Formats: sequence, structure tokens, C-alpha cells
Amino acid sequence: MTDSSMATMHVALLPSSGMGHLTPFLRLAARLDACGYTVTFISILPTVSSSESSHQSRFFSTYPRIRCMEFHLLPFDPSTASSTDPFLLQFEAIRRSLHLLPPLLTSTLPSISALIIDISLTSSIVDVVANLPFSTYILFTSSASMLAFCAYFPIAAQSNTSNENSHLQVPGVPHIQNLHIPPPLLQPTNLFKTQFIENGLALVKTDGILLNTFDALEPDTLVEINKGAVVPALPPVVAVGPLEPCDFNFANEEELTFSWLNAKPAGSVVYVSFGSRTALSGDQIKQLAVGLKMCECRFLWVVKSTKVDKEDRVQLGELVGDEFLESVRERGLVVNGWVEQCGVLGHPAVGGFVSHCGWNSLTEAAWHGVPVLAWPQGGDQRINAGVVEKSGFGIWERKWDWCGDQAQLVMGSEIAKRVHELMSDQGIRAQATRIREEARRAVAVGGSSANSLVKVMEALKSRAT
Repeated sequence: MTDSSMATMHVALLPSSGMGHLTPFLRLAARLDACGYTVTFISILPTVSSSESSHQSRFFSTYPRIRCMEFHLLPFDPSTASSTDPFLLQFEAIRRSLHLLPPLLTSTLPSISALIIDISLTSSIVDVVANLPFSTYILFTSSASMLAFCAYFPIAAQSNTSNENSHLQVPGVPHIQNLHIPPPLLQPTNLFKTQFIENGLALVKTDGILLNTFDALEPDTLVEINKGAVVPALPPVVAVGPLEPCDFNFANEEELTFSWLNAKPAGSVVYVSFGSRTALSGDQIKQLAVGLKMCECRFLWVVKSTKVDKEDRVQLGELVGDEFLESVRERGLVVNGWVEQCGVLGHPAVGGFVSHCGWNSLTEAAWHGVPVLAWPQGGDQRINAGVVEKSGFGIWERKWDWCGDQAQLVMGSEIAKRVHELMSDQGIRAQATRIREEARRAVAVGGSSANSLVKVMEALKSRAT
């Protein structure tokens, strides 16, 4: 890995939109940089959220060897796309601008050996770069279970069934009921569904798929995918995770969060967060407040009122009530803003995590050995919750509904019951600790994920010579 030919390997990375996609790309770039490769990170401008902008700024300051290639999007009329989701619209804007990318990629020196692309861009970019002299890999930003579903769904979509009690049987994945499939995928016409099917079909056109998971977390699924049981023609699928957190310094505004945690006993705090894009309804926020008050646990709660942080202007008192804030002042901290989540999960005071089951959140929980109460809200999150349940390092209450205007409220008493169960179950805590050990072992020298990444880079080297 240290010879000169490997050191001149040049890898470019192209993420898409949102912190859920940006974060694993930043972490992979940092790992490749640590291995001594030349790394170019393609920064898509403008970003949708402030957190994307601030994280990229901190990233390039922290890793000065990593090159930044700015990719400015063409003007885009959102009324021409069948969605109002700002992140899906950004996916579409990127897709419509990708024809501008090849001149940027071919003009950089040393020549690019591989381009690693986001799954959400796959169908648009594979043909654009098909004749360029480098390999194309996907970084799949969710679980192996979700990859299996993504590869299989274009076949399943042909049946066009909408019965919520029916299910898909994808090899290596527990039965996926229709009610666990992201609702947009069950709608006849939806931008997300169109993109999802196109990207699933395009998987076979790439040279390989990298996954932010590890063998001990999803062993059966990885075996079934790579033996061709899901889709026969898939390229090699390589587990290279969990991708370790970047070495960022905490911002000044986060000092209050960590000073508060520093004063709490080990394992006594439940951390509650639903990711960078999920905003619960006002009524559900109130019930969550009731539940956290009833459970009598210490808690750190990150509450959001909008999908995009630039639009988040509501004060905490308006969201959860001043009376609630006063009543839990001694044992709870409520935050309305960005929190350095991996730092929180790694803090000794944190002993449980109420999570929407975004894949970055789950891999961070696995990395730190924190038990999870799975409360999926949308997208890939119910399938990811199945990974939590199967691997045994958390609880999934399957009857809790998706978020949305028509969602059935989860009442505070039920939330309190499940939080108490999470924080008191020693079996789940022991399994979370075992998962942590397996995660660290996977990325250590000689570990399964570390060896897999070495093999990918050696394959790139052999193609270049």
C-alpha cells in the first residue's frame, strides 16, 4: 500500500444532496487520504442546507491534502419536476447538470483512476462517463439490506401491488411488507420512485459497489448479494465500513451540549434525534415531550421544525412549551440546531439512542456501542430498522407509523415505556458492546473492511498498468 504506484492512485468522489449522503463521502475521502492516495472531492454548489456548507468548509480545513473541485449547477426550474422536497429537487438539478462534468474530470492531473459516485446519481452519470478512462464505483449510502431492496425493486415494481399486507421476499433480507416500503415507491408517479428504479437498474453498469457496513453486522445479506441471489449481474459489492468519523473540532456553539453531558453519570442519558432532514409534526413533538418527561431518564433531545436548517426559525418554547423546559431543567437538555452527533454518541454519559434509523446514525451507534430504539420516519429507515432488530443491538416497535400529515400519533406513555426498556435492557446493551468490538475490528489493520478496500485499490492499480 505504500509503494509509489499506489500513492499516485487518484480517486474522485461525487456526493449528491443532504448530510445523509455527504457525511459518508467525507469519511471515505478522509480514509483514502490517510492511505496516501490522491483524493479529489467534488463539491456541488449551491448546497441545500447550511450544515452541508459548514461541514465542507471544516473538512477542507482539516484535510488540506484533499483537493476541492467545485461543480456549479445549472439553473433549474423546480416546477418541471414532480416533487416539492428540496433534497429530491437538488438530486434532479445535479442530474440535469452532469453533462458538464466530463471536461472537469479529464482535465485534472494526475489522471483519475476511479470516480466514486452517489447511488442517487447513478443512472444519469454512468452513461455520461462510460467512455472516460477510469473505473466507476458507487458508494451506497445505506445498508446492505437496502441495497438488496434497491436492486430487486425494479422487478417487484412490475407487479404493481399496493396491498399493505403483501410483502417482498428479497434474498438475505427479512420479509419486507409493503407498509415498510417508502410510501413514494408505492405511488404510480413520483420523482423519487422514478429515480429509485432507474438507479436500481443502473447498478449493473458500474465496476463495483462500496457499502458503509461490515461483515458482522449484515453477514447473510452480503453473502446473498455477492453470490448473485438478488440480481445475477451485480458487480462486486464490498463492505468497507463503518466509515470512521472525520477529525473535526467541535464548534463553539456545541460546547454547551458537551459541558452538560460531562456532568452526567456514565450511561445515564438517552439521546433523541431524528436526523438532519426529519421534522416531526407539532402534535408528535408534544407527545415525545410527554414521553421523555414520564420516563424519568436523563435525555438530550435535538428537535427540528423544518426539513432544511436554513428555514428553522422557531424558538424552543414554541416547539415543546416553556412549561416542559422548566419541568425537565434538571435532567434534560433540548437543542434546536446542529449537534455533532458522533461526538454525542461517543460520550460516556450516553447510554441509549432514539433514532429515525438513517444509516449514518446507525453506523455511528454501532461504532460507539450505543443501543438503539428504532423509530423510522421515512425513506430507507424501516428496512434499516430491520438490521437493528436482526442484529440485536436495539428495539424496533413496528406498529409506530411513518411520519407525515396522516400519521397516527405515538402517545407519550408508549414512548416512555420503550425508552425505559431500552435504557434498562442489559442484553441489548451487551449486544451493542459486541457490535462495537466487531465494528472496530473490521476497520483495523487486517480487518475485513480494511482488507476489502485494499483489494479494491489493488484492482484499480492492475487496470491502470
